[in-house]
Amino acid sequence: MTSPPSSQTAPASPPAAPPARSARGFFGWMLAPERRGPLLVAPAIATLVIVNLFPLMWSYGLSFFSYNAKYLKRPPSWVGLGNFIDLFSDVDVWERFQNTALIVIGSVFLQLIIGFLLALLFSTEFPLRRYLLMLVLAPMMLSLSAVGVFFKLFYEPTLGFIPRLVQEFTGEPFVILSTPTKATIAIVCADAWMWSPFVMLLVLAGLVSVPKYLYEAAEIDRAGAWRRFRTITFPYIKSLLLLALLFRTIETFKIFDVVYVLTEGGPGSSTETISVYLFRVAFNYFQTGRASALGYITLFAVIVLTSLYLYAINTRRAEPG
Repeated sequence: MTSPPSSQTAPASPPAAPPARSARGFFGWMLAPERRGPLLVAPAIATLVIVNLFPLMWSYGLSFFSYNAKYLKRPPSWVGLGNFIDLFSDVDVWERFQNTALIVIGSVFLQLIIGFLLALLFSTEFPLRRYLLMLVLAPMMLSLSAVGVFFKLFYEPTLGFIPRLVQEFTGEPFVILSTPTKATIAIVCADAWMWSPFVMLLVLAGLVSVPKYLYEAAEIDRAGAWRRFRTITFPYIKSLLLLALLFRTIETFKIFDVVYVLTEGGPGSSTETISVYLFRVAFNYFQTGRASALGYITLFAVIVLTSLYLYAINTRRAEPG
């Protein structure tokens, strides 16, 4: 027998809510989920365009004009490639590039040597290692102008401790900024003192990543110290040394603060780098168009150096063995 149907019927389910109306128009299209990501980064991109791209394009256009910022009422005159041709044939420009190259070669070489030796020192544990490491890294945290002022005081003929130290051994007054050679060495030492810790950090990262079992196997094979360095240590730090070489070459090529504070390009123009010369052309002589052209020539030189470096790296990696 089947039970009689119940007199009470199940309550009817409530009617479904109508779907929410999607926003219409431009704001609805802009606030769609698939466009929220680009919308969030849009202010940052706009800021980069305003701060970087617009001045870059403005200076690039100005490099094709003869314009002196000292005479604001005089309109700029179109010269085309005249500024670039004149700079390439200017002996003073080539002399400043030679000064810059000399400082770059000396400073970067010294930074690589000192940074590598410091990395070897701090790759092993010893008492007070942490505190000494903080002390060694301190110069890298200073501003370039402060380093220039410090070394100007160090090199001061009457009160600086370096001339006094040399005088104790020679018995004669020592003026380190008196000749072009000594002034260049002074700039190289100041820049190397500041940035050798940067090279040390890169090399130290490679040294601490070398597996310990490789050294243990080398000791079992009775490999000498030079062979362990050549076959185990150097392959791990080679790429980091080349990276340090690239970074420091680019940065030292643009050196300005230390040179301007220490020597202002002197004696004469023997230590005047291309950045200091560019500053003089733009803000002492107010030749804005010529300075813009020189800035792009410097940028092109840096790009060429970087391209040659990357080409050398890729060629070396492609070699067998």
